[in-house]
Order: sequence, then C-alpha cells, then structure tokens
Amino acid sequence: MNRRMILQLVCYILRVEALCMLPAALISLFCREWPAAIALSGCAAGIAAVSLLSFVFRPKTRQISPKEGFVIVALCWIAVSVFGAMPFCFSGAIPSYVDALFETVSGFTTTGASILPEVEVVPKGLLYWRSFTHWLGGMGVLVFLLAIVSMGKGRNSLLHVMRAESPGPQVDKLVPRLQNSAKILYAIYIALTLAQILFLLAGGMPLFDSVCTAFGTAGTGGFGVKNDSLGSYSPYLQGVCTVFMALFGINFSVFYLLLLRQFSRVLHNQELWTYLGIMGGAIALITWNVLPRFESFGQALHHTAFQVSSIMTTTGFSTVDFNLWPTFSKVILVTLMIIGACAGSTGGGIKVARLLLILKATRRSVKRMLSPRSVAVVHMDGQRTEEDVIANTFSFLTAYFLLSAASILIVALDRFSFETSFTAVIACISNIGPGLDVVGPMGNYGGLSVLSKLVLSLDMLAGRLEIFPMLMLFIPAAWKRS
Repeated sequence: MNRRMILQLVCYILRVEALCMLPAALISLFCREWPAAIALSGCAAGIAAVSLLSFVFRPKTRQISPKEGFVIVALCWIAVSVFGAMPFCFSGAIPSYVDALFETVSGFTTTGASILPEVEVVPKGLLYWRSFTHWLGGMGVLVFLLAIVSMGKGRNSLLHVMRAESPGPQVDKLVPRLQNSAKILYAIYIALTLAQILFLLAGGMPLFDSVCTAFGTAGTGGFGVKNDSLGSYSPYLQGVCTVFMALFGINFSVFYLLLLRQFSRVLHNQELWTYLGIMGGAIALITWNVLPRFESFGQALHHTAFQVSSIMTTTGFSTVDFNLWPTFSKVILVTLMIIGACAGSTGGGIKVARLLLILKATRRSVKRMLSPRSVAVVHMDGQRTEEDVIANTFSFLTAYFLLSAASILIVALDRFSFETSFTAVIACISNIGPGLDVVGPMGNYGGLSVLSKLVLSLDMLAGRLEIFPMLMLFIPAAWKRS
C-alpha cells in the first residue's frame, strides 16, 4: 500500500477544496455576512494548512495499484466532506456538526437531501458553497484534479483512480492521455453549465439564483435557493431545467461523439435510446395518471416531465409535491430512483447501462437453458461485453440491495412509516434527495436521529462511488503492503 501517495492525493484535493471556498467567502464579504465570511475564509486557511502535509510525507513512488485507486477515492471523498462541513458549523448556520456533515455529503455526492427547514435564511455565501459542492462532485472531485494538475507517473496509474470514481459498469479513456480525457469531460461540463446559466438569465432569473440552479442541475444534485425548490419560478425557467437535467443524465461520451460528428455511433447507442425511452414512457404514464389533479393537459405534462426528468437523473428538484400523487405514479418514480441515469453522466442510481446488461445476461441465461450447447455472447452497441464486466454488474447489484436492506432496518428504528424509511434510503443511496412521506419534496431529513443521518451519509457516499470504494476501506487486505 503506497500510503504516502494516498496522503499526497488527499492533501492535493484538500488544497483544491480550500481554493474553491474562497469565492463563497468573497460573496459573504460582499453581502456583509460576517460570521459566514469569517467561517469560510478561516476554514479555507485551515484546510490549506492541513494540506501542506503533502510536502512533509513525499512518496517514494507515484505508482498506484487498482486497490489503492479505490482507497484513494474513498478517503478523498470522506476528507472533502468532513472539512467541507466546517463552515456551516462554525458560522452557526447549521449548529450540529452531524447535520452539517449530512448536508455537505449530500452536496458533494449530488444527492440533494437536506436537513434545512428554510434555506432562504442561510447566508448567500454558504448557499453558494452548498450548491458548488454539487458542481464539483458531479463530474468527480478527483477527475477535476486530474484535469488541472499533472500528477502520477507510470502506465495507467491514475486510470485506476478515474475508474474508481466514475460511474458505470466500465470506464475508459476518451483519448490516449488520461489528463486530456479529464479535460475534455470538464470542457463539456463547463460548456453545458454556462449554456444553462445563459438560458436562465434570459428568462429573468437573478444571476445568483441562475448560477446556483445551474450548479444543482449540472451535478444533478438538486439543492435550491428557495424553500419550494423551483416551484415559484416561471414555467419557462422550469422547462429549461427539465431539458438540462435530461442532458446531464446522458453519458458524456455521447456529447464527445457529437463534437467529433460521429453521428452513426450516437444513433446506435443502446443506452441512450433506452434512457430516453424509459423517460418518455414514464412521462406518458404519469401524465395520464395525474391528469385529473391539474387544470389542463399542458400543465399536467409540464410538471410530470419536470419531475420525471428530475427523479430519473437523480437531480431532486421539484415544482409540485409529488408525494400527493396517486400510488401508481409514486411507484413509477421510485422505480426511476433505482434505475437512475446513464453511465458516465453526473446522475446516480444503478445506471441504465447496468439495467441493459442485466436484461441481456438474463436473456442469455434463458437461451442456455433451452439450448445448453449454444454459444451466446452479450453485446452492447455491437461490441462484445467481457464476462468480468457482467460479473461485476451482478456483484454491484448484490452489494447495492444488501446495503439498502441493512440501512432500511437501521433507519426504521426511528419509527417513521415504511414509506419514509424505504424511500429515504433509496433516495440517498441513489443520490436523489427527496423521497416520500416525511422526506418528501416538501419535507426534509432534519427529524431523523443522529444514527440515521450517519447511516444515510455513508449510503450517499457509497452510492456516489458505486459501493466498492467504500467497502474497500473495511477490508483488511486492502491496507496491506503489496
């Protein structure tokens, strides 16, 4: 185990976090929010000081093994969450550190679950920091680091880090150089974010609201700056968010292929069409089911499209209280929570790519039962899928549902309804945010016990990192020297 290299990367990411706090501190200074400004600037200075440990413990080698990649990713995400929560606590905006940690983990993991009953009373500097954690965590804090800093030597060393942090059954480089791949991903990410900000400004949304909303949409996080999420904004602004939430739920390699004008590969992308098909089908079914609750078909379609886009991409914004919708619609929404968005996007859930692999592998198993001697191969987009990818997909699902079941049992100790306990866990492990009942779109997680908040915080981290990096921390063999 290359412990010094692990420490150095953790320190690097803390240094980035300290720099990212400075704009929030400047906003608080401009708005004369003195406690928030002092907390943000003081925490930034303290985090930067801690990060100087990287100069004391220099690694002898910068080589990173696959297991070290998992450990690095898990520790970096824990570190940015632990330190990122401090400004909320020290400023007094969130007095309880456990609550502040829950809010920050929810931010970085782009979950959007909140303990705040009223966000509009929170200082603007802290609201900006809260929303920016979505943007930073959406594409991945270590992918961001790879995009701006030349690090690590040795063949494919940092590819292990990128694979451990990036969502999906398999992760490959867009171009031969890993750092260039990270730069391309972030260039697309920044371009889409800026485009949304411009569309929101064109609709009359204030600059601060536009930036924070774009951060929440880009990271598919869902933290808003209004108590009613996006309910008080115009239909145009809600429509813009509907479209951009759906865009950020698409695999970013699709946008790269479009830039290269490889339209044929995009048209034959099975995951993309499955994602759009599920989204379109859910919109049609729910619109039909909730139509009597709205004044017109157009209004029902508008709010249904928004909520389906929000839930399937695991963003978590809301325009209406879907907790009051019929059971049929709520079952569809919970199913979308579990499925999630595309692999390689900023969305959560088990991913559409995994759903396709499971269906294809199941169909192959049925064929083998009917014809034991037949040779059946699973293909995705015309390419053969390796058996270890299929095995890892089923292993992920097993870990996902076992962790969910254990978490539901613990959260159920709070004696809330089954609907609350079940959807709270699913919403956190799938990085969605709002669930149903007490934790619905018009509720929050503030009433849960300290134990439940800590368990759900771990669920959010495990869900964002796709389970295995977090599990690796609890396996003794992962910490042994190679």
